[in-house]
Amino acid sequence: MRFCSLGSGSGGNATIVEASERTAVSRVVIDCGFSLREFESRLARAGLQPQDLDAIFVTHEHGDHIGCAVTLARRHGIAVWMSRGTWRAIGSPPLDGLLHFARDGESVAIGALQLTPYTVPHDAMEPLQLRCSDGAAHLGVLTDAGSITAHVLQHLQRCHALLLECNHDAQMLASSRYPPSLKARIGGRLGHLSNDTAAQILAQCVHDGLRHLVAAHLSEQNNRPELVRAALAAACGGQREDIVVADPSTGFGWLDVG
Repeated sequence: MRFCSLGSGSGGNATIVEASERTAVSRVVIDCGFSLREFESRLARAGLQPQDLDAIFVTHEHGDHIGCAVTLARRHGIAVWMSRGTWRAIGSPPLDGLLHFARDGESVAIGALQLTPYTVPHDAMEPLQLRCSDGAAHLGVLTDAGSITAHVLQHLQRCHALLLECNHDAQMLASSRYPPSLKARIGGRLGHLSNDTAAQILAQCVHDGLRHLVAAHLSEQNNRPELVRAALAAACGGQREDIVVADPSTGFGWLDVG
């Protein structure tokens, strides 16, 4: 199994997860938070075309995650998974048999991939994040959440790779020019993870089998990669240079999980 990002940040998010079984390859894109043209351009940079995708999984309805998902699904006949709450939040669009509802804790098989959605504390209708596996390797994805819950921690245990939101540095957010209401939303329990909170999550999930650690969804105004690497390295006892930081424009290249 391997994964890559087409970009991660407030301007858009998309992650590709791929697993192989003999000669068959299964691919899922988690979120499509770009225009269709931009998404297809970024997908090509990863060496793929829309017809290479077996499914789309939408974590929630915010624009930097839903993006072109509905258009992409319709145009290329790709199955799309989302919670019923997310579907309602985007206006309950007809998807002509392509729509499948995802539910907390109910695993979904997409070829060689098994996706297990789990609920998270975020200010959306029914947000879900994912644990992905090919039966041997496990990838934990957490890109939009405001606080730590036992349920979140349960689904991130014993993962061989973690894609973990590190949205903001708390001090930078507090001293920013954002209005108080926006600061409260971002820093609230249903907002986005700060570096310190992400580090607390990591400290409770780190183990000897963790091969890749990726920091994602960084705020361009209220965070810096060096702050993220310092916080996460301290939490896991690792080296700062071993931590991958997803770029908003280029994401990151393919990483093998196992």
